[in-house]
Parts: sequence; structure tokens; C-alpha cells
Amino acid sequence: MNRTLRLSLVAGVLMVSSAVLAKIMTPTERLAKVRAPLVLETAIPTSFGDWTEEKELTAQVINPETADALAKIYTQTLSRNYINRNGERIMLSIAYGEDQTSGLQLHYPEVCYPAQGFNLASAVKGTLQTNLGELRVKRLQTSLGTRYEPVTYWTTMADKVVLGGYDTKFAQLGYGFRGQIPDGLIFRVSSISNDPQQAFKVQEQFVRQIADALPLESRTRFIGTPR
Repeated sequence: MNRTLRLSLVAGVLMVSSAVLAKIMTPTERLAKVRAPLVLETAIPTSFGDWTEEKELTAQVINPETADALAKIYTQTLSRNYINRNGERIMLSIAYGEDQTSGLQLHYPEVCYPAQGFNLASAVKGTLQTNLGELRVKRLQTSLGTRYEPVTYWTTMADKVVLGGYDTKFAQLGYGFRGQIPDGLIFRVSSISNDPQQAFKVQEQFVRQIADALPLESRTRFIGTPR
């Protein structure tokens, strides 16, 4: 067998192997279809702890993504305002997507806010202590004109909290090796405040109380498994 023929055979074997491997590695099981349906409107309580929904202020919640992006990426979205007994207000925004493969994964606020004209002063990873354990989050300081909006958010992929970059890629690979297409959501709380540190404290109280009130059967889909 001459050298040219040997190289052709090797190349052919590699091409077939790559095709087979790609087929095996292509996830096909949508976790959203095999788990209990998730309905944001009913899963998120309108009243819990010190907080009650304030319906007349829903228009204050700004979504920094375009309507086209929302329709393409997310299966459901939910926006609400809450007020506590001290008159402190929180804006809640949740966006859920059934397909968290690379092309359709969640968009992160530190990208979306500036894209819609907001100034992003800082974006810092941190933790938030809940009664269920430690939750990994990101805290942003954003502004649009005279509107100062501190933001606390996290994202989940199936039952894991992911915060972008390699964190998200490793989670995608892990589910992909198991042949699974994970669902996921972005859970964002924010408030209008010129005092970001105080705003973050109020947001932490809000998250702690809403975490306690989430339905047991879907809690990990909202906050992962806290450490």
C-alpha cells in the first residue's frame, strides 16, 4: 500500500470517527420536557416575609434587553415590584429559557445594560447568605441619567448556579456529556437608590425571604443548590 493510499485511509477513518463522535456528543434530551413544568407567574409568590407585590408600579421595572432578544431566547419572563413594611421597594425580573445551548443561552446584565445606554460602574462577584446556604451572585452598579440602579443577580443552568465565562461552559459540557439540554433562568433584583451598599443589604433581605417562600419542587431551579 503506497503512502498516498495510507494517508487517504487514515483521513477517512478520522472523518468517520469525528462524525460518529459529534453524533454521540449532540445532546437530545431536553430537561425542561422531562421535569415538572415551570410557570413563573404561579411559582413566584406575590406576598412573602415582609414583602408584598405593588402592582401599580410595574412600569418602573426596566428590561435592558430588546423585545426581539426576549422572544428569541426566553420561554417566559416575569417582572414585578415589591414593597416591604418600611416602604422599601425591590424590582424583580426573571427570564426563563428551555434551551441553554451555546446559541440560546441567557444574556448577562453587565452586557445588556450598557447595550441599552446604561452606565456600568462596577460588576463584582460575591455571595449572598440565605437560610438554605450560600448563594453565588453578581452585584452591579448601573445608572441611566439620574436613575441609579444597583443590581443583584445570578443565573441557573438546570440546578446549578452559573455566572458566565468558563463557569457556564463547564456546566454546558457536563450536561452535554450526559446527552442533556439544560434549561435555565436569570434571577435579577434591583432598586432605585443612590446608596448602593444599603440597596444591596435590602436586596439580600429580599432574596433570603423569597428563597424561603419558593415551592420546594422547583426551588433548585431558581437558586440552584446553595453551598
